[in-house]
Amino acid sequence: MSIDPNPTAMRVTAGVDWAKDDHAVCVVGDQGEVLDRFTVPHDAAGLKRMAAKLLRAGVEQVGIERGDGPVVQTLMHAGLTVFVIPPGQVKNLRSRYGSAGNKDDRFDAYVLADVVRTDVRRLRPMLVDSEQTIALRGSVRARRDLVTHRVAAANQLRAHLQLVFPAAATLFADIDSPITLTFLGRFTTQQAADWLSPKRLAVWLRSVSYSGGVDPAVLHARLLAAPRGVTGEPAGIHAGTTTALVAVLRTLTAQIQILAASIGEQLNAHPDAPIFTSLPRSGTVRAARLLAEIGDARGRFPTRESLTCLAGVAPSTRQSGKVKTVMFRWGADKQLRDALCDFAGDSRRANPWAADLYAKATARGCDHPHAVRILARAWAHIIWRCWQDNTPYNPATHGALQTLL
Repeated sequence: MSIDPNPTAMRVTAGVDWAKDDHAVCVVGDQGEVLDRFTVPHDAAGLKRMAAKLLRAGVEQVGIERGDGPVVQTLMHAGLTVFVIPPGQVKNLRSRYGSAGNKDDRFDAYVLADVVRTDVRRLRPMLVDSEQTIALRGSVRARRDLVTHRVAAANQLRAHLQLVFPAAATLFADIDSPITLTFLGRFTTQQAADWLSPKRLAVWLRSVSYSGGVDPAVLHARLLAAPRGVTGEPAGIHAGTTTALVAVLRTLTAQIQILAASIGEQLNAHPDAPIFTSLPRSGTVRAARLLAEIGDARGRFPTRESLTCLAGVAPSTRQSGKVKTVMFRWGADKQLRDALCDFAGDSRRANPWAADLYAKATARGCDHPHAVRILARAWAHIIWRCWQDNTPYNPATHGALQTLL
């Protein structure tokens, strides 16, 4: 049995309420009394002063609402143990200290500090992924944001063309495909497209190396069958909008491709890459996204259920008396959930076990998103085991798959 060498030492904790311009800090003693309050600006000098004051006060543990950025880096570089308490939990914890529900940065800093003092046994110290993983996560999320912007820009272009040049909106399969953007770069208005005949269209398609496989006569028939677009002087004005949207889509597509290439290089250099690239239909970007969102700090998920719960693929149970309900888990890491469900939903197309599990879920009456979450939870257990053992997934040793086969 170990004995505390200094049983009279006061335990001091702190809370930091993160903000854009400055941060409110509160230091409390072992009885919950406020020992110090101060505010520091969000700059290098302010963060350095914050860490120095906390160390001088004897603080060892700090509560904060978010687990990324320079504030957390400063605290951890100073040797402080950081506990992340999400804003939703802080909102609920305010009722412990008053019924008014007031929101104040100084008060939230006190709540964070006091919760670390009283509930440290329920909190898990923050573990930071390697710089390599953090950089990969930034690239993956940036690419996904650009894909979202591209979808929005494509929808905007489609809506615009449906009003001013309907034939161009449905001429090819995808509104943001290279052939569609090339066509709109050459034929921006209905009047420009009127110049085309089946023969002229065939010549133009050959000049741009069209490989869609649709006969030029069929494409020309689509141009004639579509409603007429705007002609005359207004057509030129609308053409400016078309050109602008096409330029945006081309830029987004090019940058997405650049990021995808960078993600591939980062993934190949990552020591955990074999684990995630071994998964069925994981590809490069999908494997990188799984790796980035799960991370490489093994202690962050000590059990497989800790991974499934944070990913939001484990159900949330409510029970009162004889009434028991199983509900969707709202409190989750949405980026991690989306990455895991995206992989799981596509894995059923290449893995018989995944297809069978999905089919059984839908046969029980689960809709598609629910069935995918069930499959994602099962995959999370497998991924967690491979991740903890640093072993790639091997279908030949997957017992449930071999039994099914």
